[in-house]
Amino acid sequence: MALLYYNGVDILRDENVILKDVCFQQEKGKFSYIIGKVGSGKSSILKTIYCELPVTVGEAMVFDYNLSKIKSKQIPYLRRKLGIVFQDFQLLTDRSVNDNLVFVLKATGWNGRRAMMQRIETVLNQVGMQNKGYKYPHELSGGEQQRIVIARALLNEPEMIIADEPTGNLDPETGAQIVGLLHEISRKGTAVIMTTHNYRWVEDFPARTMKCENNRLITV
Repeated sequence: MALLYYNGVDILRDENVILKDVCFQQEKGKFSYIIGKVGSGKSSILKTIYCELPVTVGEAMVFDYNLSKIKSKQIPYLRRKLGIVFQDFQLLTDRSVNDNLVFVLKATGWNGRRAMMQRIETVLNQVGMQNKGYKYPHELSGGEQQRIVIARALLNEPEMIIADEPTGNLDPETGAQIVGLLHEISRKGTAVIMTTHNYRWVEDFPARTMKCENNRLITV
């Protein structure tokens, strides 16, 4: 079952075509890499998926949403079905891990402290951070912060996670742990699309790989 379907899509940034005629689909529970040099268009593809960049050329479906026709009021509902993992963490520094996660749950319509804390306990267990809920971001290592970011992405049981250079700020050993964790999540049924310019991950953790090169997205 395809959660995402792109056919003949041009990826534009500031009216410049970054990638032309992009065609790919993402199946449920599958892992995909998008590789390529810095500036080749990897992040721009992801930004179209969560509607930070518009799709004006080609056919693009994410879940049941047509990205070329999606209304602004529909975008929050699309994003709730996605988990987004950023390179720079984007954790709120003035509150604990638990309160970071409570903030997201409240923002996406959850009510009831007990239900929220049960969900938080579940996702922290999934990423091996079950004893870190009381910590503040500055008290955690980079790898621990990224695990919290992945836990945050899992809160609403997304059908697909998109991870934009999730190891970019991590040392190789910690980066390998994060990539391994994302593969484990995909094996349990959540699709994962991960961008990287570190080809080592593709070798160490093989999966379908697409490459941004010469303004095209090609399968390698």
